[in-house]
Amino acid sequence: MLSRRIVAIYVSGDAPTTLDVLLGARSLDDLLTRIETVNRVSNQDSRVVGQVTAFREQVKRQKSRLDRAHAAQAKIVSARAAQKAQIEGQLAQRRALLSTIRGQIAQLQAQERAQQARLAAQLRARVLTQTAASHPGGGANAIGVAAATPEGTTVAPPGRYGGVVGVAMRYLGVPYVYGGASPSGFDCSGLVMYAYAQVGVSLPHSSYAQYSMGVPVSRDQLQPGDLVFFDGLGHVGIYVGGGQFIHAPHTGDVVKISSLSESWYASTYVGARRIL
Repeated sequence: MLSRRIVAIYVSGDAPTTLDVLLGARSLDDLLTRIETVNRVSNQDSRVVGQVTAFREQVKRQKSRLDRAHAAQAKIVSARAAQKAQIEGQLAQRRALLSTIRGQIAQLQAQERAQQARLAAQLRARVLTQTAASHPGGGANAIGVAAATPEGTTVAPPGRYGGVVGVAMRYLGVPYVYGGASPSGFDCSGLVMYAYAQVGVSLPHSSYAQYSMGVPVSRDQLQPGDLVFFDGLGHVGIYVGGGQFIHAPHTGDVVKISSLSESWYASTYVGARRIL
């Protein structure tokens, strides 16, 4: 039995030190003690090997899970990078579009300024001509009442305040200010009120209230200084002749000259009043 155990230890490839331990016994009791010690060591070795093997498998499993996690993370990072690139591309397109729009707006604004300059020059020339030919006082026709034609239509007396056009012209380019009624800023009725005040006529600061002033005048009988109304009486301007009028349009715009034939004004035209 002992010899078989020694041979088994030798054949099993145990470390030489194990065999040395057994062969170094000095008595039978010492040999048995040494064999028991070797067996305990061997059992411990087996447990250690088992633990090492189990730990190695655990490490493999953990590495496999970590590799999968890394792959998933890389996939997410790649997707996010693609999404970022797409968003940046869209932003670049929108910036390019915004730049184009700004350029177009600047071009339109330049065209509008040039057009307003031409209209103002034409109006100044027309006002000079009208002033030279005017005869203030109004005569018998300017008594503040309308004359009735045989057909029953109403014809307003001749206008007395064509000179208000020259006053309003001074403020071309002044910015629109809601509720404004001074050269620092006008709204539509504020411009009318202020311009008429300069020729001695007091008007209310309301386009609706201004429509009740003076007498009605048909569109084909308009004269410089007449008030023209639009948008359900929500907007008013001063007719300057030639189918044009001066007004303060809206926030972001300035006092300017517009045409009665422009689409919005033509479609929302309400009527006109002549201040007597």
